[in-house]
Amino acid sequence: MANLYRDTGVVLRVQKLGEADRIITLLTQKHGKVRAVAKGVRRTSSRFGARLEPFGHVDVQFYPGRSLDVITQVQTLDAFGVVLVDDYQRYTAACAVLETADRLTSEEGEPVLRLYLLVTGALRALAAKERDASLILDAYLMRAMAFAGWAPAVDDCARCGDPGPHKAFNVHAGGMVCPRCRPPGSASPSGDTLRLLAALLHGAWDVVDGIPTGARREASGLVAAHLQWHLERQLRSLPLVERKAQPTDG
Repeated sequence: MANLYRDTGVVLRVQKLGEADRIITLLTQKHGKVRAVAKGVRRTSSRFGARLEPFGHVDVQFYPGRSLDVITQVQTLDAFGVVLVDDYQRYTAACAVLETADRLTSEEGEPVLRLYLLVTGALRALAAKERDASLILDAYLMRAMAFAGWAPAVDDCARCGDPGPHKAFNVHAGGMVCPRCRPPGSASPSGDTLRLLAALLHGAWDVVDGIPTGARREASGLVAAHLQWHLERQLRSLPLVERKAQPTDG
């Protein structure tokens, strides 16, 4: 049993396998994306089936297998799902967080510590209910795109680097564009929207809190369009996210 290894991770998704098993996809701290078999977890007698559900933040022990590793032990670190499943807006935002992370990690076994920290931070913030779920999601998406090298330009021109601020945003061009580089059909976001995008990217929550709520929907639309252009396909979970402002606890 010398080949056993441990890691902490977030359960991204689960798939049925055979009569009683599941394939669990996790984003782990040290090993990146890991797909592993959890044997017998669909039986009511399973010792750790409930711990291996989406949103679960767990400490896991693996045994390397020929094609898929096997999960041999699981301990719950944070049961984010318990809080999220009863709140539609936060649940759908959390689903978008997990799906984005899954799409951004095509290679298994490659460490992606920064993305792992972004995912756990976003889930923790959503479960805490201290900020609007849409803002948490958009901040996560902006930073996840930065991790992938796709962060939209929010100040200088995305094409020529001319210092901003500029007035046009074009997804295909990479974000804000100057008058010379502006392609046809570019959007013209408000100044508040641009300030919000920059604040979300840099985690400047004091600035975010001072921006009128009317800018949030426009910013969310630009973030979603930019992400899905680079992914080259639509996220299934993103259209389900409820974008209305929601009261926070505290």
